[in-house]
Amino acid sequence: MLEQLQTLKSEAEKQINEASDLKTLNDLRVKYLGKKGPMTEIMKQMGKLSAEERPKMGSLANEVRTALTEAISSKQQILETAAINEKLKAETIDVTLPGTAPSIGTKHLLTQVIEEMEDMFIGMGYEIAEGPEVELDYYNFEALNLPKDHPARDMQDSFYITENTLLRTQTSPVQARTMEKHDFSKGPIKVICPGKVYRRDNDDATHSHQFTQIEGLVVGENITFADLKGTLTVLAKTMFGEEREIRLRPSFFPFTEPSVEMDISCFKCGGKGCRVCKGTGWIEILGSGMVHPNVLEMSGIDSTRYSGFAFGLGPERVAMLKYAVDDIRHLYTNDLRFTKQFQSTETGEI
Repeated sequence: MLEQLQTLKSEAEKQINEASDLKTLNDLRVKYLGKKGPMTEIMKQMGKLSAEERPKMGSLANEVRTALTEAISSKQQILETAAINEKLKAETIDVTLPGTAPSIGTKHLLTQVIEEMEDMFIGMGYEIAEGPEVELDYYNFEALNLPKDHPARDMQDSFYITENTLLRTQTSPVQARTMEKHDFSKGPIKVICPGKVYRRDNDDATHSHQFTQIEGLVVGENITFADLKGTLTVLAKTMFGEEREIRLRPSFFPFTEPSVEMDISCFKCGGKGCRVCKGTGWIEILGSGMVHPNVLEMSGIDSTRYSGFAFGLGPERVAMLKYAVDDIRHLYTNDLRFTKQFQSTETGEI
């Protein structure tokens, strides 16, 4: 038994010293000192010894158990200290190293187009006017010379919330609200009205039930059609290039008289005719006209003294034409593969 205890002690101490992690060390503790371990088995054999040998072997067994317990405890402290040091080493921060640059977001293509137009009009003396997206029927239709029986008021075109409220179908109500409260002693009205609008339409490559508009309004004394044409020319050349030409075609809108639609010379073929302009050399951009006298009068403005013009266009259409976007849904589906192609130069990226 003496030889057995010495062999056990030597073997156990060697394995304890070689243990490389706390789990291995714990397994060795269970192996040698556990209830089913060799030390327990040796203690069970003490009863077979003589009365003279039993105290000596018992004392020796206790010494071996104590030695192994102390060896395990000592090794445990070493491994725990090493683990803490390793963790601290991994978590050490070198404050002299440069920081990790965060990924900076960029403005959406549609936002870039809208802000480009806003900057242009602000430079021409316009102000930006805003209004509610949930609008009164009066401002969305009646104040704009759209009587109750007008086709544009059909439920197929509008999202009605109650009989007298709806999601605005255009940003023109902002113009009506602006005219209603304007004080001409402070100067003429010169505003643009950007914002979201809603119409009951089936979503496809060129249509959406929710989109954006930018409408412009100028009202004052001696405002003429020539002022409208000059404004639209500046708009076309700013957004599509100095070489662009415009063409005005007669049209009809209830809130303007006369009314025209504006085309620009095709920026793809220069007016020669191609797939983009459908062979005509021209691309339709927006609708406009002189503010209808009825609209002025309903807003409390003397139509015999004041006149004005209005126009409206869709930033989505401008973006699609300017950047060759073939599906309006790309502007709303948040696909990073698409949006990253049009990163704003404000972040230093192209």
